[in-house]
Amino acid sequence: MNLSKKNYLITMRIISLVLIFGLFFVACKENTSNPTPNLYFPPNNTSEWAKISPAELGWNTAQIPNLRNFLISNNTRAFIVLKDGKIVIEEYFGTALTGGGAFGANSSWYWASAGKTLTGFLVGIAQQEKHLNIQEKTSQYLGAGWSSLTLNQENQITIRHQLTMTTGLDDGVANKDCTDPACLIYLTPANTRWAYHNAPYTILDQVVQNAVGQSFGTYFNAKIRDKIGMDGFWNKTSDNNVYFSTPRAMARFGLLLLNQGDWNGEAILSDKDYGQAMTQTSQNFNLAYGYLTWLNGKNTLMVPTLQTVFNGSISPNAPADMYAAMGKNGQLINVVPSQNLVMIRMGDSPDNSLVPFTFQDELWARLKLVISQ
Repeated sequence: MNLSKKNYLITMRIISLVLIFGLFFVACKENTSNPTPNLYFPPNNTSEWAKISPAELGWNTAQIPNLRNFLISNNTRAFIVLKDGKIVIEEYFGTALTGGGAFGANSSWYWASAGKTLTGFLVGIAQQEKHLNIQEKTSQYLGAGWSSLTLNQENQITIRHQLTMTTGLDDGVANKDCTDPACLIYLTPANTRWAYHNAPYTILDQVVQNAVGQSFGTYFNAKIRDKIGMDGFWNKTSDNNVYFSTPRAMARFGLLLLNQGDWNGEAILSDKDYGQAMTQTSQNFNLAYGYLTWLNGKNTLMVPTLQTVFNGSISPNAPADMYAAMGKNGQLINVVPSQNLVMIRMGDSPDNSLVPFTFQDELWARLKLVISQ
């Protein structure tokens, strides 16, 4: 073989390798920008949102009246189901939170503890932007003396412990929402006990605020709300910081979760390891809890106020891969990756529980009859 022919073959081989690498890179890039294929995203700053009827999906429409009656009988205000990002069911009932008029698409309602997942997501963004690291101690951002613990005890608590409800702080105090140092009392070393405790969670707002150098609400609006076209606002309610929004804003956040932190090609949460950790068991005590997010399909679970480990999952009637933002009085975001499904519910109390496990499962007992084919 002469030299020129040999050089030609080498050159062609290099070009082929470059093309193959380029195609691989493009494929990876496309995968990253839309982790869940075939999703629709409603445009921002408009009421436009594509719909698809239950009949078009082959769902059992005969079961919808039964589902609707259940929602009405349990004080529901808003109920939305998304399939592939499109609205399949959207129902509004009852009266607005203020003003006494009918509740509708433009009415706002509170998220209660479903807002915990919003906060968990924002902490992930703060970490990806290198404002903080969840393995760092909380006192690095709050200073010493944010609790009544000794300095050594306080320094054992990290941001991750706040995300996973494993701070070791006493949740048996008179006011579990109180964030004053006198209310934050040592019970056990961090990461030796799981307890559903609002106060250590609420303090995450101050951690984020001090880490990023701007108010929690301003940072949230810039990094999540405005990027995905949500409406809403954080409001200090007694000791808690509560999010209020329209039901469709809640549905937008559920769609963002379904697409693993990406919104129509834009990575809102590009740290996919953190996003994955949010929806995986985060500690060895309550298998049904990730980062401020509830997980279905686990063999055991713990519930607020109790240290008992129960057998079973949080919602046996729901798909095993479902994960949920859940709040008092039945505020729900349910995400089902295997079915490209998002379900949200807002409303008054269907029962007296802090986290509506029973109501959510009863709701799924009826919803699964609708989506069955």
